[in-house]
Amino acid sequence: MKHLRPLLTLAFTCALPLPFLAAADLVPLELDLPKPLFVGTPRPIKLANLEQFSAGKRPDFMVPAGTVLLSAGKPVTSSDEFPIIGELDFVTDGDKTGMDGSFVEFGPGVQWVQVDLGASSPLAAIVVWHFHSQARVYHDFVVQVSDDAAFKTGVTTLYNTDVDNSAGLGTGSNLAYIESNIGRIVDAKGTSARYVRLYSNGNTSNELNHYCEVEVFGAPAK
Repeated sequence: MKHLRPLLTLAFTCALPLPFLAAADLVPLELDLPKPLFVGTPRPIKLANLEQFSAGKRPDFMVPAGTVLLSAGKPVTSSDEFPIIGELDFVTDGDKTGMDGSFVEFGPGVQWVQVDLGASSPLAAIVVWHFHSQARVYHDFVVQVSDDAAFKTGVTTLYNTDVDNSAGLGTGSNLAYIESNIGRIVDAKGTSARYVRLYSNGNTSNELNHYCEVEVFGAPAK
């Protein structure tokens, strides 16, 4: 199980979008990655918008100096009140190993999980680990943020792999990707929000939806 671990102690630079920050104000995002649960080239998966799988080191993702982990231990809600396996608090408990007892499983179709950060803050990055002990792709992966818990107003979509609007949230141009231990970093671009909602619509192995961990990084709330 994990632990709240602020990444950096420097004061957060400001709420400016990253393009307006000088390079000297940016630092690599430091992540505590779980061990790989599969090795080698994954079995072929055919999707029109699939990103080429790479087992190498991911390029550094730069965030403003002073960025901290905001989501650890924060409350989680979902579209599925009764997960098939696991508990909602697994999503922010820090355990991203992917082993039995570390993930929550939701029913088929479009499902979402939502993290309440407790206050609105400029966000730098959202990192998600779905089930990653097997090479698979989660369909219609969409990440949105808002200050409205119901996501009726002020909604910003940060990532969307849905090419045919099958999730009903509009089409997106982001690439689908094969799950692995490194997770997926979503650029939050300094967007201010209290709530983070992530959608999926089954995966290439079955119709179910899974989350090991979601980490949200940004400026400390004032």
